[in-house]
Amino acid sequence: MTTETQTQTTTWQFDTAHTLIEFAVKHMMVSTVKGRFTDFTGTITGDVNDPTNAQVDVTIQAGSIDTRNEQRDAHLKSADFLDVETYPTITFQSKKIAERQKNVYTVTGDLTIRGVTREIELEASVNGVGKSPWGQEVIGLTVTGILSRQEWGLTWNVALETGGVLVGDTARINIEVEATKTAPAGAQQ
Repeated sequence: MTTETQTQTTTWQFDTAHTLIEFAVKHMMVSTVKGRFTDFTGTITGDVNDPTNAQVDVTIQAGSIDTRNEQRDAHLKSADFLDVETYPTITFQSKKIAERQKNVYTVTGDLTIRGVTREIELEASVNGVGKSPWGQEVIGLTVTGILSRQEWGLTWNVALETGGVLVGDTARINIEVEATKTAPAGAQQ
């Protein structure tokens, strides 16, 4: 009798009602402005027993940026920043996932903003796996990272009289994901 280990490819879909994609950037060198994207899709596909072999794909509608200020949002959507008319989406595709410690992973992938693709490393922590009251399997993740907006061509700024600039270069990324398991590949629902 032989024992066979099977890999089971599963897809987890981001639950957009319970997922938050947000960023924080310094304003005038003294305060932090936070914003979020409200329209996005995301999937995690891979072997449930080995997250290091998973594939993560996220597409964000750049025009869904929301900083709770219409005038600022309009400027961020303009050619000075995201240029959403020309580049309507921001995408992330993972290339490698490495376990750093139990339930904490480094996710390396390609982030595309304004048509510029650069590799970025994010830290992902698995917060837990459970079942919803409706019987669906769910997973919770926290994903964080830091990027230099200039590396993606987001260079607009204004020098301040007192020194420094209006908009900081560093953007801190924080993503809270709740994803729902779909049927394994080849399985019937």
